[in-house]
Amino acid sequence: MEIVFLLIIVSLVFVAILAGVLFWAIRSGQFDDLEGHGHQILMDDDDVKDENTPPP
Repeated sequence: MEIVFLLIIVSLVFVAILAGVLFWAIRSGQFDDLEGHGHQILMDDDDVKDENTPPP
């Protein structure tokens, strides 16, 4: 029966640590832009140079 009390205490400490990590991730902006990096690979950043335009 003593092990049950120990397991309850350990699980509460574990839940508190997980809640702290979750709140830290939310405050630091980890969940601000969930789709941006996935769409970023689809964006074409290459500048196509037109051969008819004179060089600068």
